[in-house]
Amino acid sequence: MTMDATRYEDGSISYPGHPRGPGGSNPAETIDLSEYTAEVVTWTTSTATPPGVREPNHLAIVEFDVDGESVRAIGQLTTGDVETGDEVQPVHVDELREPGAGIREPESQDWDGYRFEPV
Repeated sequence: MTMDATRYEDGSISYPGHPRGPGGSNPAETIDLSEYTAEVVTWTTSTATPPGVREPNHLAIVEFDVDGESVRAIGQLTTGDVETGDEVQPVHVDELREPGAGIREPESQDWDGYRFEPV
C-alpha cells in the first residue's frame, strides 16, 4: 500500500490528491509519501474517541519536504511520546480502527492506513 500525494502541473503537491490542484492545474504524477520522513508540526491526544478507535488516540499534523515543496498530512501517531519538531515516518497498519464498531458494514470500507512513528 502507498500513501499517495499528487503533484500537479504547476509543481504544487497535495495530500490527499484532488482532481484539480490548489491553483487549478491538472494532476501530473503521484508521490508515495511513505518513502519520506516528516516533521511534527503539532500534535494532540484525544481521550473521547469514536467507536472502534483506540483510546487514547494520539494524532499529529506532520510536514513532509518533497523536492522543496511542503506537504502536510494529519494522522494517528504510534505513541504519545512525541514533541513538536520530532522526525516521524509513516508506517502501514492493517486496522486504524476496529471494523466491527460503528454503523458501517466492515466489508464496505478499507480499514488500513498509516500511522506516524518517531524516527
